[in-house]
Amino acid sequence: MIQHNDGSTIFRPFTHIMEATFIRRINRFLMECRLGGRLIRAFLPNPGRLQELLLPGVPVYIIEEDGVEGRATSHTAVGVLRDGHPVMLHTHKTNLVVRRLLEEAAIPGLENAAVVKQEVRVGHSRFDFLLNDGVGDLFLEVKSCTLFGRQVAMFPDAVTARGARHLEELAHLSADGIRAVVVFVIHWPLASVFMPDYHTDLHFARTLLAVRGSVQIIPISVEWRSDFSLSRHVRLVSVPWSYIEREARDRGSYLLIMKLSEDISLEVGMLGRVFFRKGFYIYVGSAMTNLTKRIERHRRLRKQMHWHIDYLRPHGVVRAVLPIRSADRLECSIAQSVEGISEWSIQNFGCSDCSCDSHLFA
Repeated sequence: MIQHNDGSTIFRPFTHIMEATFIRRINRFLMECRLGGRLIRAFLPNPGRLQELLLPGVPVYIIEEDGVEGRATSHTAVGVLRDGHPVMLHTHKTNLVVRRLLEEAAIPGLENAAVVKQEVRVGHSRFDFLLNDGVGDLFLEVKSCTLFGRQVAMFPDAVTARGARHLEELAHLSADGIRAVVVFVIHWPLASVFMPDYHTDLHFARTLLAVRGSVQIIPISVEWRSDFSLSRHVRLVSVPWSYIEREARDRGSYLLIMKLSEDISLEVGMLGRVFFRKGFYIYVGSAMTNLTKRIERHRRLRKQMHWHIDYLRPHGVVRAVLPIRSADRLECSIAQSVEGISEWSIQNFGCSDCSCDSHLFA
């Protein structure tokens, strides 16, 4: 399992990797893909949304594991290809990655730390590692990051109450005089900036801000080779704390994605009777205070009619609501961008307080 190759890599956690083509995600832990001309199902050891990575037709990397109890398939998805770079998806292996990096003194800030024990229980809490760096003990929690653009990486890509609780527990240890560290392993070599994904999980972002003075935060980017060997290219990335403090608040814009299953004609407030063709719609809105409550209101079916979207909402199924938290009012610029890729729009819908032609697109 361990392989040093020519010295440019640290180790290789998987052998006999097969390349397949992703088709669809069946549920959180199961995907369907095409391998060698046949359809197979593969276990996906990653609970994240992975919507930016698992697109139909992308190459995915599969291994076969015999004798795995309690599973309907012997295949396991371990990675995906993104813009020519392999991305490791197997979250269960991230602790192994960190252990090997610690052994190689490759994690900035933890060069002198050695593993004392893994899976350490302290009271009602359990942490990934107990380390000692010659000065004393420290507890380490590991997080796997697979959400990124070109240079910016973010965590988490799905709401994680457990992740926020880990941060709070580490802060409690620090208050008792015990050092605490979180390492975010970014499986993307081009990342240069790390931030909590306050769009997806505001509570986690605010918790990370609150504990950063007592818990050491170490985000690192790693590089995977084509054979899924771990390169020695490990880099500490920056965290723009002041920017996060400004942006990670419950305000901003949102995209409400709905589906109408049939054509319908409705009375929509002052707009009068409006005809809506069946299909998918994107509504662009904003709330510069209490964004979460605004989104929750849109999800409800029963409410007093106020906005144009309230009249349409009972007749469609909400497929997703995407918050875009920001200190800036971005609603109109987002609407213009969505209009550029839409097929048509409903004239004057949702834009009575601005100069846009519409905020509802199909």
